[in-house]
Amino acid sequence: MPKKYYLPLKPSKILNSIVTRLLLVALCIVILGAVVREYALTKFLHEELSAIVEKQQLALATYVAHDVDRKITQRQALIQHLGVSLPIDLIAQPAKLRAWLKEHYEYQVLFSAGLFIFRPNGQLLAGYPVHQGQAIADYSDRDYFQAGRAGHSLVGRPEMSGVPQEPTLPISVPILDEAGKVQAVLVGLTALAAPGFMELLLKKNVDNPVGWVKIVLPKDNVLVTFSALGLTLKSTPAPGINALYDKAIAGFRGAGLTINSEGVEVVSAMASVPSTGWFVVASLPSKEAFSLVGRVQIFLIKGAVGAIFLFAILSSAGLYIVFRHLFHAVAQADRMTRDEIPLAPIPVVYNDEIGHLIAAFNRLLLKLDENQAELKRIALHDPLTGLPNRAFLAARLRQVLALAKRQHTVVALLFMDLDGFKYINDTLGHEAGDEVLRQVTKRFSSIIRQSDTLARIGGDEFIVVATELGDNAEDTAHTIAAKCIDALSAPFFIAGEVCVVGVSIGIALGGGESSSDELLLAADRVLYQAKKAGRGRYMACRV
Repeated sequence: MPKKYYLPLKPSKILNSIVTRLLLVALCIVILGAVVREYALTKFLHEELSAIVEKQQLALATYVAHDVDRKITQRQALIQHLGVSLPIDLIAQPAKLRAWLKEHYEYQVLFSAGLFIFRPNGQLLAGYPVHQGQAIADYSDRDYFQAGRAGHSLVGRPEMSGVPQEPTLPISVPILDEAGKVQAVLVGLTALAAPGFMELLLKKNVDNPVGWVKIVLPKDNVLVTFSALGLTLKSTPAPGINALYDKAIAGFRGAGLTINSEGVEVVSAMASVPSTGWFVVASLPSKEAFSLVGRVQIFLIKGAVGAIFLFAILSSAGLYIVFRHLFHAVAQADRMTRDEIPLAPIPVVYNDEIGHLIAAFNRLLLKLDENQAELKRIALHDPLTGLPNRAFLAARLRQVLALAKRQHTVVALLFMDLDGFKYINDTLGHEAGDEVLRQVTKRFSSIIRQSDTLARIGGDEFIVVATELGDNAEDTAHTIAAKCIDALSAPFFIAGEVCVVGVSIGIALGGGESSSDELLLAADRVLYQAKKAGRGRYMACRV
């Protein structure tokens, strides 16, 4: 059984290995699939949870709005009943009027902060209970008093009252005589945080600090908030701070995602309180609402990392098994190039693409062996200029065309013929002509790229084989030709004489399907056309 040789790969070679590239491509595909899957699932969960949370918040806001509306409607009905049942003659008897208010205050629980009757001028006539300062205060500017004096009932703007001071809600009703003239205004005050009114809302917001419920009084620009500090009255956000709130002020009722005035993204829902024109806002931070999405993302990432790690191990082992005969062939070919073993065909293990490559390499070995004696006799460089000669150029053309075929790139061949060289040869002699050729070689060599090949194929004829032309192959070839023409624009100083030499260039561009002969013939043809057109210029064609 023949001994097998395996070429140890250095780190730099491992990075350039086809196995490494295949593994990286496969890993990229797996990672891309994991990212797409994570994105799609996250988006789906986010949309589904968003719809569910919006429905939940809207249901909560609607429930609270209906509850607040029912309680306010009860108080409106009670104050209307008290206004109708109040004996009109008591208005002239403050002491009896206060006793009447006390009696009715003690037998009801809806107006927890008291019952009060005001004169048409805004002064307090009687009330129960009355706190210090209330009797001498002027209430004529209050909205609920002005509505009562005008003969209307009104749920007024919440205000701070009582001892200690706390937010209260006033509801007013006019006291009319038999002629329908307003004699006084009856006002019932309810502490917003009183049991049976908004106490449960306060308790809910304290017990559940994650989400919160607020009541907005758009007409009064008042925001009723509930927190551990108690029930407070604040001004509503200025327009432009909260887009969803601005929509709610304009009449929108429903749910959506928004950024609140504190800069927190929340899911908010709005529901109307019909009896007052208020609306309830139920909000939940999106961080809490979509916390499940974050947990799913972490789970997916962990699973993807594990799957990628397992795939990398299994793929590496599988690729090594598939390509092991290629590694053996590379090791054996490397030993041949180092003359460690004689040139010999490499065994073909499988009749696959790698096997075809090895078979092609074996055929190449046979051709090299057949032509070895002849190649040794051929000099590869021009003795005058040191440039590659025609034989070298032929080999180089075969090489670049084969590479172009594999990589689907373009090769440019520039056939250059000097203008005015024969005159120098005839007038100054062959030595001067040789010196011109050497100086021309130096100028051409200084401007061509490292990837290009400059060759002299005889007389005053030069060839440039240009590869790695990029996407604009024709423009790059034209640039090289223009540089070659410019390189000879300065005169030469030969044997004390100023000599002027130009160059005409024919350019042939072809791909891997073109042959070197076709490129040379095409370039020679357009070179003749360039000379005929006036010399000192270039023309190009595609093969």
